[in-house]
Amino acid sequence: MTSRLSTKQCVGTYAYDKPVWFFLRDKAVNFSLHRTPNIDRLAEEGVMLTQHIAAASVCTPSRAAFLTGRYPVRSGMVSSDGYRVLQWAAVSGGLPTNETTFAKILQDKGYATGLIGKWHLGLNCNSSSDHCHHPLRHGFEHFYGMPFSMMGDCARWELSEKRAGLERRLHLCLRAVVALAALALAAGKLAGLQPPLPWTPVVIGSAVVAVLLLAAARSLGTLIVHADCFLMRDHAVTEQPMRLQRTTPLLLEDAAAFLKRNKQRPFLLLVSFLHVHTPLVTTENFLGKSLHGLYGDNVEEMDWMVGQILGMLDREGVTNNTLVYFTSDNGGSLESQHGNRQYGGWNGVYRGGKGMGGWEGGIRVPGIFRWPGVLPAGRVVTEPTSLMDVFPTVVQLGGGQVPQDRVIDGRDLLPLLLGTAQHSDHEFLLHYCEVFLHAARWHQRDRGRVWKVHYVTPQFQPAGAGACYGRGVCPCFGEKVTPHHPPLLFDLSRDPSESHVLTPATEPLFHQVVGRVQRAVEGHQRALRPAPLQLDGPHNIWKPWLQPCCGPFPLCWCHPQGS
Repeated sequence: MTSRLSTKQCVGTYAYDKPVWFFLRDKAVNFSLHRTPNIDRLAEEGVMLTQHIAAASVCTPSRAAFLTGRYPVRSGMVSSDGYRVLQWAAVSGGLPTNETTFAKILQDKGYATGLIGKWHLGLNCNSSSDHCHHPLRHGFEHFYGMPFSMMGDCARWELSEKRAGLERRLHLCLRAVVALAALALAAGKLAGLQPPLPWTPVVIGSAVVAVLLLAAARSLGTLIVHADCFLMRDHAVTEQPMRLQRTTPLLLEDAAAFLKRNKQRPFLLLVSFLHVHTPLVTTENFLGKSLHGLYGDNVEEMDWMVGQILGMLDREGVTNNTLVYFTSDNGGSLESQHGNRQYGGWNGVYRGGKGMGGWEGGIRVPGIFRWPGVLPAGRVVTEPTSLMDVFPTVVQLGGGQVPQDRVIDGRDLLPLLLGTAQHSDHEFLLHYCEVFLHAARWHQRDRGRVWKVHYVTPQFQPAGAGACYGRGVCPCFGEKVTPHHPPLLFDLSRDPSESHVLTPATEPLFHQVVGRVQRAVEGHQRALRPAPLQLDGPHNIWKPWLQPCCGPFPLCWCHPQGS
């Protein structure tokens, strides 16, 4: 996002969907496996946060927390029934209108505000055009991108989020019909009836009708899945389904146009890349060019996009008064693999990945801030920080006021970025998986230690693996998670990979640390106020009357003229 501050500065934020720790050249961990000169340059010219934490390990709740500065459990942007993110574009759940984003506050301060790329925080409530959860209802005056999320199904890819599941259910129904027909014929034979049996025409006719209906349902299901792969400009659907090879240049063109028309006024531009997320859509210029397959190609194209946007700032003459922020909304998806090919990234030394509520690999993400002439180049901050901190930081830089009528969990980062503060204002950070608290960290400043307590962990599949292979993501509750009594304890300051469980026998401070964290957790939970769960079943099931469609439903098909 880009905006002008009260000091006539500008703010730029560029977020992408999965962390790629390979290119972050941390002094302690060097995973420079991809060629990412533009992101490397950002880190060299800015401040790098090496313990930057997302508020959730999947995208919808993490993005809600980023925009509002609040744990998603406060806004209801979580679930209790296994629906981790918004499942369709045509659901009624989404970021509630009573939540305040930093974009809304800056818009009220006179900023031009724009969002380009992925939203995934809801769209409609009661009709296909009410747009109650639309970005334009949350402080953005310009939107161009995907209201939903990139999916493998958008490219008819080998990894499918929805289409394959629909087809499996349809095939099960078909087998059930065939089995019932066979049972009916067998029953007639056992009863001594001679063919043709009285109900034979009915059985055969029903089977034929079932096959035809299932085939039609399969086609309809495919149409519905692909209907979610669309682009919008403000309130209008402009391309449905998306022509994926065109999307990257279209997003860059829109970013360039936004910066050009708003360079003389305060502006806030959030560019939320569709890259580094299955199906890893990569243009021909980058296919086969990296040393690490399709994933590497996609990472390197994203880096090129970062460079293109930085070049736009240079050409418009606003680089020196623009704050650029680069991050991710969650960790890499270890389960996104097919055969021996890994498509979801790698989280380096950090255990776990996307969808795992407490393990570092799902929530520790890149964080880079660059502001030439203001922030010290090359500074590295190892203190615990959060994506939620962007809210108070940007609001106050833009001359706004942090809301006083609600709890804001983020903390102003500017003193830490400038080096005028030694420690982060976060003493505790909590790590939720849906509504379930899986872990918490305590920054014990006087001892310079960061403790991590795990109350619940997912059971990896197969046993001994590092992820829940065979599933989309690990579960948050039920038989496939393990509650820990007493909780697991790690010292992240000495063991960032969470490899060595501490016990009362190996850590003299065990009971003191676990007790202190438990008191903080209890105080946090006492202060929570109930909020309708936007990702639970009733709000998160497909409703045909909410489906955005640029033609008569289900024939949702449109492309710009001449494309």
